[in-house]
Amino acid sequence: MSLDPVTAFTSQQLAVRYASHGMTPRLARRLLASAVRFGIWPDQDTTISVRWLSGMRNRLHIPSLSVLERRKSAVDGFEKFLFAAPDGARFESVLIPLAHRQDDRKAVVCVSSQAGCALGCAFCATGRLGFSRHLEVWEIVAQVAQLRRESTLPVRGVVFMGMGEPLLNVDAVLQAAEIFSEPCGLAISAKAITLSTVGIVPAILRLARERQPYRLIVSLTSADPDKRRRVMPVDAQYPLDTLRDALAVYHAATGRRVTLAWTLIAGFNTSEEDARRLAAWVGELPVQLDLIDVNDATGRFVPPDDTERNAFRDALRRHLAAPVVRRYSGGKDIQAACGMLAAQAAAASAKAP
Repeated sequence: MSLDPVTAFTSQQLAVRYASHGMTPRLARRLLASAVRFGIWPDQDTTISVRWLSGMRNRLHIPSLSVLERRKSAVDGFEKFLFAAPDGARFESVLIPLAHRQDDRKAVVCVSSQAGCALGCAFCATGRLGFSRHLEVWEIVAQVAQLRRESTLPVRGVVFMGMGEPLLNVDAVLQAAEIFSEPCGLAISAKAITLSTVGIVPAILRLARERQPYRLIVSLTSADPDKRRRVMPVDAQYPLDTLRDALAVYHAATGRRVTLAWTLIAGFNTSEEDARRLAAWVGELPVQLDLIDVNDATGRFVPPDDTERNAFRDALRRHLAAPVVRRYSGGKDIQAACGMLAAQAAAASAKAP
């Protein structure tokens, strides 16, 4: 008989699923808290029957991931973990320190939702890997839980910006997010959990319909259909106009501003015309635009220099009536920055002399 992973369920789900075996809501909360936060059974809790725990061990287990490699940036303290699942699937997570406020030092975990990715964005190392499989709920939860135990800073946020397209594995992602935000889970505010997508329209409409409380970021990179399709093949399935309509529905349902991520690529999407097209596409939709330098170890795509970047920002000020933020993408020296995760150990990825 296969055992269910404790960390694939919310406390309420555990209580319902195992009610016939004496699982009360209180016991479910105690069990989940111990499993998620510490990776162990609550054997030291004297209020829980040893006999009952023994019975639960015959039905449930607390799974963990193997850490194949751990690398810390000497530049900015970003830390990348290479994990292996029991079936050998590999994926990476990044521990991101947010230490710019001395009175509020904390960390965020960038988590993967798939092993590989099927969407093939041209500037993304994960996209060049191809797709292996979706990650299970417990595998998503384990990444954050294990990094939280390793972190010297309190983990206060989760961003689904690691390997894979989160909204193609939306059931598992939403389940994991609920466990992260549950008080007896990791007690991370739902507002501090971010779902990133290249624009999977049916899932965006689902988030709107269910009024999910998590923050949404959409990777746009170009408002020119021909340009976007060249680097982001998903545009062929979910074109810009369809995506724009879905985001309007999302905003109407949730009242939240949508964040658009714009990967800056020199000579490609940084012109005055690119700014004009973006403004026309956005229209009256309340958005924030995050500018992120491209990170491509192959050298095919390079970020703009300061002159080109500043000229584009000036063009955005002229045409786009929305906040524009330049987002820092750290860990480049250990290939932990946005677009660089490829689930390879350093030795395996090193070039021969």
